[in-house]
Amino acid sequence: MCCRLIADDDTLTRQMIETLLLKWGHEVVVARDGKEAWQILQAEDAPQLAILDWMMPEMDGAEVCRNVRGLPDSEMTCLILLTYKGRKEDIVAGLDSGANDYITKPFNHEELRARVQIGCQMVMLQTALAARVKELEEAMAHIRMLQGFLPICSYCKKIRNDQNYWQQLESYFSTHSDVQFSHGICPDCYEKHVKPEIEEIRKLDGRPLLPD
Repeated sequence: MCCRLIADDDTLTRQMIETLLLKWGHEVVVARDGKEAWQILQAEDAPQLAILDWMMPEMDGAEVCRNVRGLPDSEMTCLILLTYKGRKEDIVAGLDSGANDYITKPFNHEELRARVQIGCQMVMLQTALAARVKELEEAMAHIRMLQGFLPICSYCKKIRNDQNYWQQLESYFSTHSDVQFSHGICPDCYEKHVKPEIEEIRKLDGRPLLPD
């Protein structure tokens, strides 16, 4: 399970949340103020879910949220604000800062567990969506590559590549896409090329010609 960040300047609250998350099977990293939390969330292997106390020294939780939302791929991080502020305008301000969720103190343990689970599910969905988008972008890149004008020889059907070299059709597409070829003979080519060769061989062997 991915690591979770707990940032709270209150030692008792921080330790209580840490104990609960460890009990629920999460790996945990802790920060004692907003500045330390922000440093952790900028790392390449930053936790994908963070529980941030709103009122912290150095940098408050809402400011941490705003900073995180300025990072690339910030939608991959779930941010939960934890605070004594419970007015509607406070909740709106917290969500406007970039938080995904909001929990007021004192909090119910099962409520915290449920909100963390929802946050984890959100991160998993965002990760899966990002992977799918990357696959689609790669597929579209292949399609765009194959949509351009291709010079092709009128006789041997070789294709001229970007380096001005002529390649066999199979070689060109194998280089520029994931296409794999299996070879066969179409009816027209059979009648035009293959059948005459077979009949010539049968003539030489003294066998009857193939039926039409």
